[in-house]
Amino acid sequence: MTIRVLLADDQTLVRAAFAMLVESARDMEVVGEAGSGREAVGAAREVRPDLVVMDIRMPDLDGIEATRLIAADEALAGVRVLVLTTYDTDENIVEALRAGASGFLVKDTRPAELLDAIRTVAAGEALLSPGPTARLIERFLRSPSPAATGGPEVLSDREREVLTLVARGLNNTEVAEALGLSPLTAKTHVSRIMGKLGARDRAQLVIVAYESGMVTPGTP
Repeated sequence: MTIRVLLADDQTLVRAAFAMLVESARDMEVVGEAGSGREAVGAAREVRPDLVVMDIRMPDLDGIEATRLIAADEALAGVRVLVLTTYDTDENIVEALRAGASGFLVKDTRPAELLDAIRTVAAGEALLSPGPTARLIERFLRSPSPAATGGPEVLSDREREVLTLVARGLNNTEVAEALGLSPLTAKTHVSRIMGKLGARDRAQLVIVAYESGMVTPGTP
């Protein structure tokens, strides 16, 4: 299947470079481009891409607000957003995740890694640059804002254990090994947790876990 990608960046040369990279992959195609957040929202509604590669700093409407509008639009429920930022210390990254982004990468990511990221996010998984993620969470979730999703009090004890491990960056296989479960059971738990909390993906599960205090910055 071909992954339909919308590119949103205010720099024409950057969009052109990304477009060449995406089109070089046999399983992807560029279905639209946008030079501002408002254009990105309009293009998403028009072409219904599988994934939007979204820059944060754009004129008219920034990438965070554009992501929030896309995530809130029921007609775009299947559209994923992968945020790209110039600096891995960009404080807006956490807000982008709160707004509904499924992950982020820094712009100096290698081409092959960007393509893999697009595939991962388009498949419904969350993807966060490992190093920046830990630093961002520790720095910006100390004073959390209200979460847009439900709280962990609706979860069973086992589901809370799974959520804690997911928030620490473990994938389904690693969660299964840590709790003595089968990978399928771990995946089922994650899916049920997402359903109970109204989360779009694992990225929002991380936000809920930190904002609720289940996991705190610096927790091993």
